[in-house]
Amino acid sequence: MWRPAAPTKNRRRAATARFARDLARFFFLSLALWLAACEEEPKPAEAPVARIETPPAKAELGLVATPFAALPGWSEDRLAEALPALLRSCELFAKRDPQTKLGPNALGGTIADWLEPCSVMTELDPQDDEGVQIVFEAWFEPMKVTDGSPDSGDKGTFTGYYEAELAGEWAQKGPAATPVYGLPDDLVRADLGHFASDLAGRRIIGKLEGNRLVPYPSRAEIESGMLAGRGLELFWAKDAVDAFFLHVQGSGRVVFPDGSSRRFGFAGSNGLPFYAIGRALIDEGLVPRGSASMQSIRDWLRANPQEGRQIMQRNARFIFFREITGPGPIGSQGVPLTAGRSLAVDPAFIPLGVPVFLDTTWPGSDRPLRRLMVAQDTGSAIIGPVRGDFYWGSGDAALEFAGGMNQRGTYYLLLPKPVAARHKSTS
Repeated sequence: MWRPAAPTKNRRRAATARFARDLARFFFLSLALWLAACEEEPKPAEAPVARIETPPAKAELGLVATPFAALPGWSEDRLAEALPALLRSCELFAKRDPQTKLGPNALGGTIADWLEPCSVMTELDPQDDEGVQIVFEAWFEPMKVTDGSPDSGDKGTFTGYYEAELAGEWAQKGPAATPVYGLPDDLVRADLGHFASDLAGRRIIGKLEGNRLVPYPSRAEIESGMLAGRGLELFWAKDAVDAFFLHVQGSGRVVFPDGSSRRFGFAGSNGLPFYAIGRALIDEGLVPRGSASMQSIRDWLRANPQEGRQIMQRNARFIFFREITGPGPIGSQGVPLTAGRSLAVDPAFIPLGVPVFLDTTWPGSDRPLRRLMVAQDTGSAIIGPVRGDFYWGSGDAALEFAGGMNQRGTYYLLLPKPVAARHKSTS
């Protein structure tokens, strides 16, 4: 970041590493001092520093070996419906180094542990539920996931999401049109673990002002027009609320006036924290708690455009997009998601690509929802060892399910038997 009179490559690398370490440690020291003297009014820094994305303090993850016969609903699920999602993850595994570790502390073993069971799954009949059941019971072992506490029970939280569908234009038409942007070239992203091992898992996102790294602008600042004129507009959403929910969901299918459609997905963010406006609307009495849903929140925002804009801007996090060709939407694992069979998880605990058996209930009811799924996505609000976001698919029908889902439950990792045996031997 600095520019000495006669820089060398090694000197620049060392300076960058020192900058990242000093910046991160300044952040954590400042936070500790604030907590130690919280009754004092915090003093603003002389100049802003770039935001460091820091994982929350991790809960403990526990694994409890469980026989297939004890999985509620295992024999009733149409297991073969999960096969396309499973094979997509298997195809990705096959392209990677067999010694690659899966998940934190190699929770999922290595890629090599998955190659043989994946090979067997490629031979299955995509309509044969019994065949899928036989393969899983021969090659895998369920491990119930807990938060490490003795009374964890089935207290996990499972929400739903969907692929937004919205109307768009290639050019701005009317004052209500809202630009959807591609990734700006001045946005800087860095994994601080590359500079110091004690900063592993912490990322920094910002932009350069001179030789200083500062936070990237917030949603309100971007919506004021600071990116206008830079050619970053991918398209214009006809409705500002639709554009906002596209940001919340992270991907969407856009329908244009000629009937054609394109798919756009997550390319990056400004690094600022996500703010749940739905909870704020409920807490402030603007949306009744008993009837709150994604659809009721959208309706309120449309009916109150001025106040709605202010509330949406409380969510400072802003998403940038890219066009996706071929199947989609694409999850964080890098494979297309499968409606009803892909699950977003917290990758700090659960390895992406691993099958899980979900035991929860249908949105807004006590009716059991139990099925084989694959961990293929993540989300900024999906935090914790027993936390999932159920992908329902695209359009209004998927929205009806996703918008009303906030259920209790649990899930079981289905691990290759040698991997499960290693976990049991160390527990």
